[in-house]
Amino acid sequence: MALLPATDCVFCRIVRREIPAQIVLEDEQALVFQDASPQAPTHCLIVPKKHLGSLAASTDGDAALLGHLQRLACKVAERMTLSSFRLVTNNGRGAGQSVDHLHYHLLSGRPMTWPPG
Repeated sequence: MALLPATDCVFCRIVRREIPAQIVLEDEQALVFQDASPQAPTHCLIVPKKHLGSLAASTDGDAALLGHLQRLACKVAERMTLSSFRLVTNNGRGAGQSVDHLHYHLLSGRPMTWPPG
């Protein structure tokens, strides 16, 4: 999958290896790496290599990619032998999105409370 043109997006820069990250898993469509500010003992970020500003910026044409990201979360959990995990995406500043690149947080290793936030 070809990357979109260069951007200053921090996650695009990680995908292009311009910024170091602790990579957990990679395939043609996505990169999984450790969160630099973990909120749980296990906290990985799952990012598509294609730049999408948010989940709301995706289109029907991105449906397969979105499904792929969720299946990739399951593969990461299996590799890390996680018996349970939380998968979260924030959409917009009011929801806590701080990087304008679609990403999922995979969290595990501590009790998760409800409601979140």
